[in-house]
Amino acid sequence: MAAEEEGLSGPGEARPAPGSESRPEPRPAPRSVPELLLGRPPMARPLPSFDAESAPAEPGLLFAEWLATALAAGVLDPQVATLSTVDADGLPDARVLVLRDVDASGTGWVFSAAADSPKGRQLADHPAAALTLYWPPLGRQVRVRGTVERAADQVAAAEFATRSPAARVGALVGRQSEPLASLAEYDEAEAVARRRLETTPDTVAAGHAVYTLWAHEVEYWQGDANRRHVRLRYTRTGPVRTPEWSRTLLWP
Repeated sequence: MAAEEEGLSGPGEARPAPGSESRPEPRPAPRSVPELLLGRPPMARPLPSFDAESAPAEPGLLFAEWLATALAAGVLDPQVATLSTVDADGLPDARVLVLRDVDASGTGWVFSAAADSPKGRQLADHPAAALTLYWPPLGRQVRVRGTVERAADQVAAAEFATRSPAARVGALVGRQSEPLASLAEYDEAEAVARRRLETTPDTVAAGHAVYTLWAHEVEYWQGDANRRHVRLRYTRTGPVRTPEWSRTLLWP
């Protein structure tokens, strides 16, 4: 044991006196979740108004307006949305991803994913989903529900080319949601994918897919500090890909 102890400190190194070892700083006393939440009430700040009566007849036009406002207000990552799907057991599943486009008439909400990922498999088995966006500085939420259609591989390849090099490398690594032994294992796979992309810049990740959520309902929600929230729901009245919608105010 003496030799092992000597090896730990190294020859000629002074050992700390007993009891003088550095100790970590004491952590603050933990607070309960309700205490933490009640100390930061939501929407307790000035928020924009929303005149639902003057909203455009089509939901996509209003989304473009709200998105432009979010960007002008400095909202971080306003294109990030929560995609909700249903798994094979009928249980809901959700994750955040990047919204890629909304068509001119507001009927199609476009995003991409790996077809062999959990969300890709869920969409193949049950092609319906919901998208939710929330922009805290503005107290605004957008909810979209409808059926999902996968685009042709040529469309996916063209969309893949618009991605940043880092995003393309990540997609080439693949194996999304599979167990990972260590971060070093990922780093090795990433290095291989990076070299592949440098060698063949036009490479497209296998299974990369573009999906369109054809909205049946779109709801715009404007929060209010006094809880006088304004909710406007668009409901499709015609076939998908047509700008035929009805509008209804909803109780908060």
